[in-house]
Amino acid sequence: MIEGKVVTIGEILVEIMATTTGNGFLEPQPLIGPFPSGAPAIFIDQVGKLGHAAGIVAAVGDDDFGTINLDRLKQDGVDISAVAVHPGAATGSAFVRYRPDGSRAFVYNMRDSAVGRIAATPEAETLLASAGHLHVMGSGLPVPAITGMVRSTLPTLKARGGTVSFDPNIRREMLRDEGGKAIFQSVLAATDLFLPSGEELSLFTGETDEGRAVTALLDAGVKEIVLKRGEAGSSHFDRSGRTDMPGFVVAEVDPTGAGDCFGATFLVARRLGRSVSEALRYANAAGARTVSVQGPMEGSSTFSDLDRFIAETPVRA
Repeated sequence: MIEGKVVTIGEILVEIMATTTGNGFLEPQPLIGPFPSGAPAIFIDQVGKLGHAAGIVAAVGDDDFGTINLDRLKQDGVDISAVAVHPGAATGSAFVRYRPDGSRAFVYNMRDSAVGRIAATPEAETLLASAGHLHVMGSGLPVPAITGMVRSTLPTLKARGGTVSFDPNIRREMLRDEGGKAIFQSVLAATDLFLPSGEELSLFTGETDEGRAVTALLDAGVKEIVLKRGEAGSSHFDRSGRTDMPGFVVAEVDPTGAGDCFGATFLVARRLGRSVSEALRYANAAGARTVSVQGPMEGSSTFSDLDRFIAETPVRA
């Protein structure tokens, strides 16, 4: 493993949440927010919060929504030199409302926002050249500019001893398109740390049995797999075997960002030399703290926060 920043590429947006439950936004209702958000932004903010060098390639508008995101990222130690600020453009946004069954309804402004203007600027190329690790978010791979930067960065990063993590974060239909499937498979082939949730193991292997799916991914060259199991905890797989870690008992307030904080914490812990078990415990704690607070980045954690949380919070039996 080489030194250098953990870098990611993708969307920065604000999240605005309905305080009522229901299906969508077809009538006026009270809202709370805006909260800094966007899966890559949440991930890299957690990396910075843990004290690791971090940076993001992204784009925002020159509006209040962009400002609160950039202020939060900078406050938490993230290099924002490759975040382009586009005059006159709107920062991306997501309006969220919980349905009675706990699922969520979204209204996004992404494609026509500054998110749609992410590009391989000179600042982006400089930041990517400084990376010791690239974190790829599957949600951004359908965007041609993001795919282009990922594809151009992977060979040079790997050639100098850098590493790659991949959180697929995808919908099943993305893999039905041959072009989309090829992009995801090319990233997976370069992946050192794979961070799937639930059925994403089978999506990439075609295996419904967890053990066979894990074996197929390890045979394909993935070095470590960390399966996020939500409130049940997590599991780590590599050639030496399997490690399971139970989740923590917390009251869920807002699950947005939990998986991103989990992945960032596991990655940083491992880069700092922590054991698999320690890294899983810290990652589970980071995800649990996140779901217990309203707002995707509001529950991000330092290692001191996590140590205190682990000491005070029971684990699931």
